[in-house]
Amino acid sequence: MARKKTSDTEYVDDAQQNIIDIDVDEEMQAAYLEYAYSVIYSRAIPDARDGLKPVQRRILYAMDEMRLYPERNHVKSSRVVGEVMGKYHPHGDSAIYDAIVRQAQDFTMRLPLVDGHGNFGSLDNGPAASRYTEVRLAPAALELTRSLSEDTVDFEPNYDDSEQQPVVLPAAFPNLLVNGASGIAVGMATNMAPHNLGEVVAAARHLITHPDCSLDDLMKFVPGPDLPCGGQIVGLDGIRDAYLTGRGSFRTRATATIEKLTPRKKSIVVTELPYMVGAEKVIERMKDLVQAKKLQGISDVNDLSDMKGMRLVIDVKNGFNPEAVLESLYKHTPMEESFGINNVALVEGQPRTLGLKELLTVYVDFRIDVVRRRTKFRLQKATDRLHLVNGLLIAILDIDEVIQVIRSSDDAETARTRLQQVFELDEVQADYILELRLRRLTKFSRLELEKEQAELREQIAALQAILDDEKLLRKTVSGELADVVKTHGTPRRTVLLEGNGAQKTAAAATPLEVPDDPCWVLLSSTGLLARTTDAGPLTSSGSRRKHDVVTSRVRATARGDFGVITSQGRMVRLNAIDLPTLPPTNDAPVLAGGAPLAAYIDLAKGEQPLSLASLSADSKGLAIGTEHGVVKRVNPDYPSKDSFEVISLKDGDKVIGAVEVLTGDEDLAFITSDAHLLRYAANLVRPQGRSGGGVAGVKLGKDARALWFGTVDTSVPAVVVTGAGASGALPGTGPESIKVTPYDEYPTKGRATGGVRCHRFLRGEDQLVLAWAGAAPARAAGPTGAAVELPAADGKRDGSGVQPAGQVAVVGGSFASPAAD
Repeated sequence: MARKKTSDTEYVDDAQQNIIDIDVDEEMQAAYLEYAYSVIYSRAIPDARDGLKPVQRRILYAMDEMRLYPERNHVKSSRVVGEVMGKYHPHGDSAIYDAIVRQAQDFTMRLPLVDGHGNFGSLDNGPAASRYTEVRLAPAALELTRSLSEDTVDFEPNYDDSEQQPVVLPAAFPNLLVNGASGIAVGMATNMAPHNLGEVVAAARHLITHPDCSLDDLMKFVPGPDLPCGGQIVGLDGIRDAYLTGRGSFRTRATATIEKLTPRKKSIVVTELPYMVGAEKVIERMKDLVQAKKLQGISDVNDLSDMKGMRLVIDVKNGFNPEAVLESLYKHTPMEESFGINNVALVEGQPRTLGLKELLTVYVDFRIDVVRRRTKFRLQKATDRLHLVNGLLIAILDIDEVIQVIRSSDDAETARTRLQQVFELDEVQADYILELRLRRLTKFSRLELEKEQAELREQIAALQAILDDEKLLRKTVSGELADVVKTHGTPRRTVLLEGNGAQKTAAAATPLEVPDDPCWVLLSSTGLLARTTDAGPLTSSGSRRKHDVVTSRVRATARGDFGVITSQGRMVRLNAIDLPTLPPTNDAPVLAGGAPLAAYIDLAKGEQPLSLASLSADSKGLAIGTEHGVVKRVNPDYPSKDSFEVISLKDGDKVIGAVEVLTGDEDLAFITSDAHLLRYAANLVRPQGRSGGGVAGVKLGKDARALWFGTVDTSVPAVVVTGAGASGALPGTGPESIKVTPYDEYPTKGRATGGVRCHRFLRGEDQLVLAWAGAAPARAAGPTGAAVELPAADGKRDGSGVQPAGQVAVVGGSFASPAAD
């Protein structure tokens, strides 16, 4: 009914000419609330289930309907914009294209959902117009839209009731946490940081199996955000607050290193900037500060970034300390920024502020419902198909009589009725038989139908089992999440650093005269730690000296961190600056000036230090072997904690070896107490996260245990050292016989096999008490670190040993020099 406005407070009804009084305050309040409702629910706030705003969801759904899959060609972005605007999103084309661009930018989203071709902009410049760019769905987007046609989610009419659109996408991974979100509504806003897919899925799977777990349990899997641009996050207290309450903040910092341009000139090289900060913004700020004389020590700045990555080179003037200049850049420029977390999302149509557990709980509950609905749909579909197949088999068995019934009928309706009566079929089966093509009436088709019938029955039983068993349903959801990580998971990019105060205090206490130069951290057989800038003492050709066996070494920097792996599967983080420095000369005894490991680490009863590990960003991770024959390769996504687990051990098991994987092409080797050696390529073992328990590494004989585990570089000459003794001998007496054999004498075998014999026992010997394999020549030391000469290498892999020159407590390698590596 049309109304004509006559004044600010009166409306006249055209049909009845009645004046209706309306309060202006109430009218404006109602109009404003309607506008606010529209902005909150239809524009700015994402849904907690699929993590998408309406425009993003409509874009992905429209592209899925257009079949713009990753294996197909790109299409013009303007074509997608028109499709979305015409069918689903009644707003401007610029808003739609902006949403497409954001979903295609790898520096904005941790896991892009749109695969863009063309200029989609940068942190400093906007994208090209939609007529110049092309798009298609990214592989990760298929995980959000998959099974849409299987009644997994509800649909609703579009803006003009001409089309149907999904209320939410099925979302096979927690997109809201993985890609984050930002938006400003009326009276509220959301700002969520991106996270690592593997970490978020690991937490979701833990929540599936342990619904009552605590926030601390989940933070073992999700220690903090993982930003697309990498960088560093400084201070984790605000992150925990955000995970607990839904609100918090943290500081992001650029990744920078000090490099020497000339022997006297140094520069600061920035390879990663804070989230959503562009290089031009940093350069402009630097220039303003230099002109205002608030920033000193910078002579020039050049942006050398290319398609391979960012490289911002800041030249430091002679006479200025680069570390001090870098700290000033962090303080005064966007090289360090604050990110405020505000986890606001829609839950059952209502905006709520959610912590980490609430976000994961909403997603897990939603995903369980999606899988349940999909299972019901597939069960119904399989049941219907089995019903038709059963009827078709009846028809094929009596095909002559079926044909006779059809031919003798006056019309289709009569034929249908007679088929139902004669063969005891229902109307659906009878219609299907009437529409049957003659070529389906062959003997081969009958065999196919019988095979399909058996498969359908198995499928129905499996689907019904999922619906009947809640645990099996949850296990199915968990397994599908794990499959998504296998396909789309990537290593962590952002480094997490503990509290801001501790970091600044440590930096202030560190003498600025000590540059952050590369070094080696060394661990000796007697438990001494030291660092050196040269590996010369390791390759000394002079006389043998005390502490001459270095059992482990790792690359680091003078101000960097490294890890110590213990027999309980624990990694302890230490700082290289705290270690004594050895002179880089062959005239000094190896580690003679080292400090005892006990001064840095508190070990539990029975816990032993095994080796050192790198914590650098380019590390390829660890290879770990246990006494029960388990092997594990660990992804190098280490948290910033001082101590954490790198393997989940079963009761009674312990780690016997943990070594750095340098190339991935070296061998993994086990030596067992019953004198068997097994070697196989490291790439046969798939890397796992820190919470994984590993896989079977070696098959152990009765009462046998794994004695030694490590990696062997097959590109250099290597040897195997084995020492045999009696099981009833007193502890610490050492082996009664020693044998050294070339490593090439032992053939490679498959993982989890028993290997080959590596030592023949003499009378009185019944087990190996010492074993080692590595680069030749091998070196041995006694209990006090005194050098012990080893016998010459024997070519017989199954031979017996000889009496050692002294009591052997440990064996290690000679290690090549850093230049050789």
